[in-house]
Amino acid sequence: MKQVLNINSVNDYVEYVGAEVLHSQIGIIHYDELQACRHSLNNYEVYGLFIMEESPYTITYGQGTYDFKNYSLLSVAPGQMGGVSDNGEIIHLKGWVLLFSPQLLVGTPLAKIIDDYHFFSYYQTEALHMENEEWKTITNIIKIMRNELRLHLDAPRQREILTSYLQLILEYCSRFYLRQFQTETEEANSDLLKRFNKILKDYYKDKKQIKLGIPTVKYCAQELFLSPNYFGDLIRQLTGDSASHTIRKFVLQYGKTLLNEGKTVSETARTLGFSYPQHFTRMFKKQFGFPPTHKA
Repeated sequence: MKQVLNINSVNDYVEYVGAEVLHSQIGIIHYDELQACRHSLNNYEVYGLFIMEESPYTITYGQGTYDFKNYSLLSVAPGQMGGVSDNGEIIHLKGWVLLFSPQLLVGTPLAKIIDDYHFFSYYQTEALHMENEEWKTITNIIKIMRNELRLHLDAPRQREILTSYLQLILEYCSRFYLRQFQTETEEANSDLLKRFNKILKDYYKDKKQIKLGIPTVKYCAQELFLSPNYFGDLIRQLTGDSASHTIRKFVLQYGKTLLNEGKTVSETARTLGFSYPQHFTRMFKKQFGFPPTHKA
């Protein structure tokens, strides 16, 4: 049975690797400064950003494995697991770790938008690969945060200052991901949209709606071997529209075709995978501005 390190608080990992304890709800680790540390397979109940300059190791991350590249960023959230089981090996890493507790965010502006940072639930193959200047931007802010914790531990409004820095880092990560999306080749982008469209066509061709209902973002993402959030963010970047709305437009346009072929509203709704004709009617009217008819 694999040995698991339960990271219920940020300092569970800070103390495990022998780093400096700075705060009860924020942990900052500079791997380069550690004398030595060992692998660990971690069960996270905190948020974490692993901002790796370089690592020769392969880790488990979510349901897969990940080989670090230079200037990689991996994100973890409460309820996730990742790492490598401790086998006694002494390892040497370069980079930074920023851990923060969900409790730190309670009552702050960041708490209201933390779920908008979708990269916390991206798959291992969707890690952020930063450019040198991006790396410097993130690590410079982390250094400022560490100095704040060291020099002003009990200063007024420190929590507000720290969560503001956290939000700034997360906003930069979002920007850098957009850059990563944009640097995908046009051919690859076009190919993704073609495959997305084919998945929707094959869904109805294979009559999967009979058991599964109308297609979902999660289903399409799985068929493309992408996490739902990464897939959704990529489709929005490529098309300016959400993946769910893109699916809905496809389904309703197909419904229009069925109506024009003479199917009734009930037959069309059933063929598309709707549980109730009324649901189809509402969505159809919202999309096209008029209710479905046999001659839509």
